[in-house]
Amino acid sequence: MSGDVIPVLAAIDPWRWQAHPEVWFLVLAILALGWWATRVIGPRVVPVGQPVVTSFQRRAFVVATILLLASADWPVHNIAEAHLYAVHMVQHLMITFIVPPLYLLAVPAWLVRLLVLEGGVGSRVLRRMAHPVVAGVAFNGLVALTHWSGVVQLSFDSGAFHYSLHLALFGLALLMWVPVASPLPELRISVPGQMIYLFLMSIIPTIPAAWLTFAEGVVYKHYDDGFEMWGVSVQSDQQAAGLIMKLLGGFYLWGIIVVKFIGYSRIHHRKNQKMRPADGRHLDLHRRSADPEPVE
Repeated sequence: MSGDVIPVLAAIDPWRWQAHPEVWFLVLAILALGWWATRVIGPRVVPVGQPVVTSFQRRAFVVATILLLASADWPVHNIAEAHLYAVHMVQHLMITFIVPPLYLLAVPAWLVRLLVLEGGVGSRVLRRMAHPVVAGVAFNGLVALTHWSGVVQLSFDSGAFHYSLHLALFGLALLMWVPVASPLPELRISVPGQMIYLFLMSIIPTIPAAWLTFAEGVVYKHYDDGFEMWGVSVQSDQQAAGLIMKLLGGFYLWGIIVVKFIGYSRIHHRKNQKMRPADGRHLDLHRRSADPEPVE
């Protein structure tokens, strides 16, 4: 290693604190909107005796906001953008697979109906954009674009582009999750449809994940700066990123599919039990129909 590179590597400190006011502003805006909706608007529009929000919705909102701040602020953001692409993949999974559905589960139905007037332009646009085919293709198309080396480099060079790209990812992720976790029941597809939809969402990322895992050489040049955080080489980092994208993201979606399948099976079983009479009653009815009543 040449002498002029050693001082540069010595100056690299992945744990050096860096302020991200744009992230703080976004989180504060979300908290302010949440407070305004539940404390000011909710009591005026929700009928007396009905809760403005449930305890589950409060918990989902708090967890989603904490995870959003943790994934977009220091140190995760700095390590993800400058040192480890594998951490970058974890960050993307957080802001696309975990935080968006939690926010959708946290939003009460009355608030969505208030913001998106039924029959209005906003309602028609939402229904079209949240269609499973449209939302799924748009989201996965942008995800694939974010793995292009030119986009990764531009995101590293331009803070404005990087921030806009993450906002676009988050917005399309919200639309992608609407068919599964929408606050409005009419925007959700059937449970079997949700399971098929999530399965497809887990299969599509296989292509860029396999490309990252088996790529020869360095895919993203700016991660090859000679600094190996935690002793992870650039090649190992790329392979880990591909495996995280495929396995971690896939297992997460498959876990949701399993939970939905179990819940759907239980509901279907209970419905069958209600429709089918008990064995003793069934035999008694059959015996009565077979034996005519004596005529006096």
